Amino acid sequence: MSTQVDTSLSAELYERALGVLPGGVSRNAALHDPHPFYVDRGTGCRLTDVEGVTRIDFANNMASLVHGHADPDVINWVIDQLRRGTAFNVATEIEIRCAEHLRSRNPGFEKMRFVNSGTEAVMVGIKVARAFTGRPMIAKAEGAYHGGYDYIEVSQAPTPANWGSLDEPAGVPLVKGTPKSVMDEVVVIPFNDIQRTIALLDRAKDRLACVIIDLMPHRIGLNPADPAYVTALREWTSRNGVLLLIDEVITFRSCYGGLQQQYKLSPDLTAMGKMIGGGFPIGAIAGRAEIMDVLNPRSPKYVYPHSGTFSANPISVGAGLAAMEKFSRSEVDRLNALTRKAITRVEDAIRQTGIAASVTGTGSMFRVHLKPQPPRDYREAYLTPAETQRLKVLLNHMFDNGIILINSCSAALSTPMSEREVDVLVGAFKSGFERLQSMK
Repeated sequence: MSTQVDTSLSAELYERALGVLPGGVSRNAALHDPHPFYVDRGTGCRLTDVEGVTRIDFANNMASLVHGHADPDVINWVIDQLRRGTAFNVATEIEIRCAEHLRSRNPGFEKMRFVNSGTEAVMVGIKVARAFTGRPMIAKAEGAYHGGYDYIEVSQAPTPANWGSLDEPAGVPLVKGTPKSVMDEVVVIPFNDIQRTIALLDRAKDRLACVIIDLMPHRIGLNPADPAYVTALREWTSRNGVLLLIDEVITFRSCYGGLQQQYKLSPDLTAMGKMIGGGFPIGAIAGRAEIMDVLNPRSPKYVYPHSGTFSANPISVGAGLAAMEKFSRSEVDRLNALTRKAITRVEDAIRQTGIAASVTGTGSMFRVHLKPQPPRDYREAYLTPAETQRLKVLLNHMFDNGIILINSCSAALSTPMSEREVDVLVGAFKSGFERLQSMK
């Protein structure tokens, strides 16, 4: 039997990449069988690969591109700024304008600092909380992803073999060699479980600096948090002098001023990233002025020296401002309404095909689960080996039918999209569900 050799340009590029990059990539999310998808260009909501194939992009660089690719308003800003300079050792007016705009979207953002990624924003937020309270510990939800900092990686990806009981979820390191002392400074709480969460927080209240929570955690299932759970966390933290840090790196796109507005929530600190950079690397930590003053060298509260070579880079903050100004209240509402239509139609396809599946999400994002009921926490969202294999089949089917999704089978819509793109998406999902049904 002859073996067909892949002579595509993508295969050639991957072979070169394997020689210089671990696994051939710089981020694991780019992996795809039999080799990564190499892009040539992106325009609006479509990507064209190096083989000349064009697909609709519902991943949008992990939800960071709310206006899709090569947005003309962002491009115009960047080209102009490139001529003025790309990075300076001094301040710029554009960082002030970007901060003012963010505060206009959410009055709770009294003061803020720009950094270079969502990971860095969360990291700085945790350090601000420690500096303000003088306490070392944090609490985070089991299975929640908050970036690549040792403390927030604890129990990011536990398994049934090591996650412990619901009454006391185990602190599980993500990376081999993580010091045990890191686990000792993190309280792992079960998402959406008020009674168990409060019991765990009570035991550590005198050492907790902050509770960090994502209101719609992607890896827990992209299911919005129970409002009663969020209220319980806000009341508990206020009562015990613990700061509430909301991770809006992904969810800021959900409402004009972040998903917290849907909950009528006023956290102490908010971490942002992704869409606020207009397609460029960025992060920001915002919060109450008295808390943020731990970063202010001219304040008597100054206890946290903070700097960064590329923080408030004019390309990133300027592109971000251009993108956010364009993402007006009316555009937020329009894109959210289009997403609700997509969710409704995917749910119709689930019913029509009889597949055991469900949909979660809000704002301009949603996720398809090959589970009959939407998961409410990490353990319910956890994929069995059989579910993992079926999900891979579905994702490959979507890709082959011109749809790019986030690898969890999540979609993040962008403003260039219309019902035409939703039609293609729903059609691909329906035929994918039919294919899975035929495999039983």
